[in-house]
Amino acid sequence: MLKNNPMMKKLVETGEERVGKLAQQLLSNEKFVATVQTLVSRSLAAKGTLDSALRSALSAMNLPSTADLEQLRAKVDDLERLLASVESKVDTLVAQKAPSSKK
Repeated sequence: MLKNNPMMKKLVETGEERVGKLAQQLLSNEKFVATVQTLVSRSLAAKGTLDSALRSALSAMNLPSTADLEQLRAKVDDLERLLASVESKVDTLVAQKAPSSKK
């Protein structure tokens, strides 16, 4: 109902146009862009510091981190593949021995 209203369409178009102009003005302002870049880099640095502190806290509490769990999961997957390979080889050996033991 509101989507088909010509007045609403005009308001939306005008709003989009103004937001576009504002965004263009902000992005053409070197000081604004530099400030945003600084904020992003500081945020990433803070995240790195937080991640490091969390790893240290988890280690101090003797709890595994996400990386530790992923590493453990990879080792379990490797063991499962190795076990499946060994099982397959044992089955092959049993199958080879079975006909010869009947003779």
